[in-house]
Amino acid sequence: MDAAVPNEGQEPLGDRPIAASAAFEGSAEIAEARDLARDFLTSVQVEHGLSVSKRAMGMAQLVVSELVTNARKYAPGPCLLDLEITDGAVRISVWDSSTAQLSIQAADPERVGQHGLEIVTAVSETFSVHREPVGKRITVTLALADDPGGAAAGRRTM
Repeated sequence: MDAAVPNEGQEPLGDRPIAASAAFEGSAEIAEARDLARDFLTSVQVEHGLSVSKRAMGMAQLVVSELVTNARKYAPGPCLLDLEITDGAVRISVWDSSTAQLSIQAADPERVGQHGLEIVTAVSETFSVHREPVGKRITVTLALADDPGGAAAGRRTM
């Protein structure tokens, strides 16, 4: 894993995004991607005083794991993971070199496997796929805080 230290040597917080990035080349690094997400959100709480719910912490690690796993499994070469705090949410973006269309299947409790993107779209506030000059970038956002009424933020009705 090649990682950029979050915000190292940059301007004061008000003038810069809260972000972290890393490149991953091996399937063993999927755990490192989850660790990066957890460590990043922990620093968001500790160093920047932003509230991150337990749900958001767990969902961010799940989404990172699913997206990096897919990139490592289906695309040649490395994948890039970017995490950024924006408007009370964490934006998770994974780039890979594959130009293949994504296949998000309809919910089917009897199907074994192939549920990753189905889960990611269900727990995310937003989900988008952008073609890049080389490959594609999948970007999702997850709310950092739960609804004060107790509803899990970020869930969409299917």
